[in-house]
Amino acid sequence: MDGKFFGDLLQTIADRGRALIRPQKGGTGPALSPPDLIGLCQALLSGRGEASGVALAQDVFARYRALGPEDRRQFLATLAERFGPDRKRLEKAIADYAADPNDRRAIELHVAAEPRRQELFRRLNLAPDGTHALVRMREEALRDAAAIPGYEAVDADFTHLFSSWFNRGFLVLRRIDWSTPANILQKIIRYEAVHAIHDWEDLRRRLEPPDRRCFAFFHPQLVDEPLIFVEVALTRNIASSISEVLSEERSPIEADQATTAIFYSISNCQEGLRGISFGNFLIKQVVLELSRDLPGLKTFVTLSPVPGFAGWLARERTKEDGLLSVEERVRLAILDNAAWHADPAVAEGMRPLVESVAARYFLKAKAPNRRPVDPVARFHLGNGARLERINPMGDLSPKGLKQAHGLMVNYLYDLRTIERNHESYAEHGKVAASAAVEKLLTADPAASSSAPVPERA
Repeated sequence: MDGKFFGDLLQTIADRGRALIRPQKGGTGPALSPPDLIGLCQALLSGRGEASGVALAQDVFARYRALGPEDRRQFLATLAERFGPDRKRLEKAIADYAADPNDRRAIELHVAAEPRRQELFRRLNLAPDGTHALVRMREEALRDAAAIPGYEAVDADFTHLFSSWFNRGFLVLRRIDWSTPANILQKIIRYEAVHAIHDWEDLRRRLEPPDRRCFAFFHPQLVDEPLIFVEVALTRNIASSISEVLSEERSPIEADQATTAIFYSISNCQEGLRGISFGNFLIKQVVLELSRDLPGLKTFVTLSPVPGFAGWLARERTKEDGLLSVEERVRLAILDNAAWHADPAVAEGMRPLVESVAARYFLKAKAPNRRPVDPVARFHLGNGARLERINPMGDLSPKGLKQAHGLMVNYLYDLRTIERNHESYAEHGKVAASAAVEKLLTADPAASSSAPVPERA
């Protein structure tokens, strides 16, 4: 059963169900106030008929969309306040279980502890396009979360349900190529979050050549909405800069000539699914797909941004007892000149120092939870990848220079060691790194020739 057929079926049920229930004030016309909309939600929870439930759910979404921003926030705040668990039932279940902890009472405790919001969201999900509407509701709410009292509880329910509804078993992997429908290709352009796609010709260069691949996860209830996608370059070597991958002048190779697959961009598409992990499944699934189709591929790596590096380095340069020496802090002042990278002598002179500092950033700098401070590093290391190579001057775009002074890195996905690396990282926070990266911790960057210092911009 495809998504369109299922949606049409739900719409038919909703239309018939609407005839079975007494019309609400204004039908689907003028907006109800948040209290009136709460009344509709109460009716949806108390009803038992499938058809009338679908119709009510559709009406709730229609009324919600008609509300202004402030009324939407009030509605969500009321969900937080009034649609939690039944406290009396929960207190009794706790007392009963404490008095006699058996399986039956444990089940009752579990049921009593569930917020009524979760059942409300399940019933709203019955509406035609209900899943998509709930994802959009959460997306909007996340932007306004600070202005919605008690929203943390509502978001916990969204996250709990979405984690089940968007389980890997429901996701469909599809290849995106130049023959993919235009409405999906437009979304690939819009959702690209790492290396902007400037126009249709730019997109063509990433999809059409034989040495380029793109894969996305889809969900049956969001038929034309990619959840996450990854762009892949098939090459003969590990690239150290994004210009090697995206250059308009490069010469494509045949796919069967490639030995290396480079994952150079991974973009989450649905902000309403923030916190629901797809990327780890996507990369591993694509590795398996490519291995099956192109047995000549031996190396699977990323070419990844380092979004936290520039901010961390700026803070570290102010510390007297941090990971930088006094001499290094002085030399790193060169990076304050916006044009430092444009002078080849300066750039090459800074390379050993940037590599050494970056190694400390990945291997020694820790967040409060004892994990690496860089979010992309946490993602790939948590997947079981190995920090393979550090690449100064890897991304000289304005974005790359602003967030990482041009730094990029390669993470290696070795199927033989992924599980071991993952377990070591999960249990002990150990960062898997190549010998070359480890060596940078003990290298003396001052031993290299000093770089000339350009005038300040």
